[in-house]
Amino acid sequence: MNTVHNKTMIDMAIFHRIDINLYPLFIAIYEQRSISKAAKILCITQSAASHALQRLRQHLKDDLFVRVSNQMLATPFAEQIYPVIKNALILIQSISMQKQSFNPNSIQTLKVAVHDEIEPIIFPKLVEHFQKLNLIIQFSSIKLDRKTIITDLATQQIDFVIDLEQNLGEKIQFNKLAQDQFVVCTQQKMMNEAIYLASPHIGVSSRRTGVLVEDIYLNRQQFSRQIFLRCQHYSTALQILTQEPQLILTIPKNILAHLRLAQNLNIFDVPVDLPYINMGMYWHKDLELNLRHQFLRSEIFKIFA
Repeated sequence: MNTVHNKTMIDMAIFHRIDINLYPLFIAIYEQRSISKAAKILCITQSAASHALQRLRQHLKDDLFVRVSNQMLATPFAEQIYPVIKNALILIQSISMQKQSFNPNSIQTLKVAVHDEIEPIIFPKLVEHFQKLNLIIQFSSIKLDRKTIITDLATQQIDFVIDLEQNLGEKIQFNKLAQDQFVVCTQQKMMNEAIYLASPHIGVSSRRTGVLVEDIYLNRQQFSRQIFLRCQHYSTALQILTQEPQLILTIPKNILAHLRLAQNLNIFDVPVDLPYINMGMYWHKDLELNLRHQFLRSEIFKIFA
């Protein structure tokens, strides 16, 4: 007896009227909310994208997208079919690439979102490694915006994010690249728990408000400290330390190693319990089987192995 894998029948007769190439355009417009941006991703002209969208509208008998201000927003029908179409395209992509070999020379760009302070630790190593592979790649270091990480990865505005470890949901994958630890930097000649907690501190964060990561861990131990000043960059904080003898800066050791340290500043271990800092790479789960992405991930992992 023949095994029936799926009871849903396929009407082969309708496939001559279906242009599957229109559906990647649908996904691109949905995710970019822009015909011009979608056209750029697909390497076609804006005019060609507009004509293709019109054909898809006629085939599906729905507007799919309506222009609101400067954005193309999905209709309810487009919202409904988006996940189905995306999953179908991912399956087709994985099947078509199963037995294909990948040529690294086809990689033209590598776009990584990274925090300003982490960039000197990460980016020179990236560039050096891929240059040794004799690959001609245009590297882009993009300022990290934690509010848009998931969207930027999903829409492939960036290839990877390199940042501190955090849970970004089931669609975002993470792999640890390096581990760091906090140290204390100050003009003071000695350091212990009492001095650390009683002294004025500099806090460093690019955010306008919010609790600093060090204070989250201190609060868990029922400790608190006085934040005398808050600034955006560790390099600025180090300059201020040279002017104020009592001030303390808590800074990741690897970041400090890439900054200029004045002769009157001393480095101590943190006298209270602060955990190690895990820094790693994020990417979108939909690209897990993408051969280009697999190659880039494996090479970046080698750098920090």
